[in-house]
Amino acid sequence: METIYDALRESHDVQRSLCKRLLRTKPGTGSRDDIFKDLFVELEAHAAAEERFLYAPILMDDNGLSPSRHALAEHHEIEEMLEDLQSEPSNSPGWLAQAKALSKKVHHHLREEEKKFFQASGKILTDTQKTQLARKYRRDFNRMKKVLSEKVT
Repeated sequence: METIYDALRESHDVQRSLCKRLLRTKPGTGSRDDIFKDLFVELEAHAAAEERFLYAPILMDDNGLSPSRHALAEHHEIEEMLEDLQSEPSNSPGWLAQAKALSKKVHHHLREEEKKFFQASGKILTDTQKTQLARKYRRDFNRMKKVLSEKVT
């Protein structure tokens, strides 16, 4: 049975790949804009579903308060970085530097989440909860991807 962690790692791999591809693109190309849109949708859909179906249940446990708050703060930082990048043309001066900073932040967050948060939350959740949350996460993640894809221009 798939656990919430399996589902999250799948999206983490996509995020890493999109970050890598984004940083290899040339300014003023449609592929840069397309990859950024894909990354934006992936990150935002992932964060929303993860916050609802992993962070929220972990926040309910005293041992999960601090790690959940830290992870939520990093999601907020990433969201602000995405908004900054989205507000500028991808061929503007400094855009690539901002994209590199975003990639670095995303990689840091994913590494920390997989090494620390998953272990801490794994001690809080039961095996049944881990599989139930995976189903709920996937359903919401796919719904959010659809919603966000329609909004992103």
